[in-house]
Amino acid sequence: MKSDTTYLPRLIEHTITESMKTNGCVVIEGPKWCGKSTTSERFAKSVVKLQKPATFRQYKILADIGDDNLLSGVKPLLFDEWQKIPELWDYIRNYIDEVSGKGLFILTGSAKPIEDKERHSGIGRIKKITMRTMSMWESKESSGEVSLRKLFNEAGNISGKNIHQLKDFAYMICRGGFPSAVIEKDKGIALNYVKDYLNTLVSTDVTSVDDIKRNPKRARAILKSYARHISTAAKMTTILKDVEASVDTQDIRTVISYIDAFSKLFVIDETESWTPKLRSKTTIRTASTKHFVDPSIATAILDANPNDLMNDLNTFGLLFENLVLRDLKIYTESLEGKVYNYRDKSGLEADAVIHLNDGRWGLIEVKLGGESLISEGAATLKSLNEKIDKDKMSKPAFLAVITATDAFAYKREDGIYVIPIACLKP
Repeated sequence: MKSDTTYLPRLIEHTITESMKTNGCVVIEGPKWCGKSTTSERFAKSVVKLQKPATFRQYKILADIGDDNLLSGVKPLLFDEWQKIPELWDYIRNYIDEVSGKGLFILTGSAKPIEDKERHSGIGRIKKITMRTMSMWESKESSGEVSLRKLFNEAGNISGKNIHQLKDFAYMICRGGFPSAVIEKDKGIALNYVKDYLNTLVSTDVTSVDDIKRNPKRARAILKSYARHISTAAKMTTILKDVEASVDTQDIRTVISYIDAFSKLFVIDETESWTPKLRSKTTIRTASTKHFVDPSIATAILDANPNDLMNDLNTFGLLFENLVLRDLKIYTESLEGKVYNYRDKSGLEADAVIHLNDGRWGLIEVKLGGESLISEGAATLKSLNEKIDKDKMSKPAFLAVITATDAFAYKREDGIYVIPIACLKP
């Protein structure tokens, strides 16, 4: 692996290493500027950057005529922004079948390729991995004194000290976890970084992702409505009503088309609903919770700065949940699991349900902090835990309230953990 003194290690590196041992090709997908290229180049011996016009034209011709030079180069061979030439997928799959090798190719993509019903799934040869922006552990803003892995393996006490204040989280939410913003020492420049990302997103990317012409003003309006409903299960019809007030959009299909484009660009990262076995026949709401891949996208589209969040703690809390869910997804995927949310018709909710592939699970509530909010979160967790049918499901490995402002990580007398996000690691 290549070395770089300015590089901040990423948790996905271990996943890439292990995946290359068992697959001929690894595909790393995620939003633009999240660090895919920089991390992937540490594993590659040859690099083809398809975002460069001259390189793209050359390789597109090779792909169109099926020239053997298309895949030439010392392996592992990296194709950066591979979705620009979707035919690469089948060429690589066939090559892997012929040589039966492992760790031959790495593909990075900041957009899902246009669907092709004839494209082979690549199962057994090609593995997809999602890369997000940087978590607080990766940006060195979490002490890592509390391990998520250990919460699943042990039921003992925990300890940890949070050095961050509420204003620090306001800044971290607005700055986001894009690597270039994280390493920028000038806070003013760091806060503006995501605005450049947003401008490119609505002016260019939202159209180029699937070659459907879209209006930048409408794109902004839809993103702004989505941001207003962050960390909720708002319906598309609700977003449509918001958009109608600012742009001439009266068709729900238009809104869905834009939202779909943002999903293909890995900008929107909704949290799916969890459906456990319950003692009663309570109806579980199945709508996903609205989240961005990074909370800074929401603050940028809302034109909100850290001071604005400090003056609106309700919005602050919803955006803080997005930050926590971002980190939990990064940590959980490194443990081979997935993050869900829970909501039923009685109004009972759990902000995060972590479910590992081996069947173990844990419940989490997210609160800014303070004794009353923590007690409220703990009560919610206990109510949901009591609803779970333990004859049909295992007991939760842990119940936890994740906070921003509490000074210490500890285990309450009722067994529920209180964990500042700035103390957590995988």
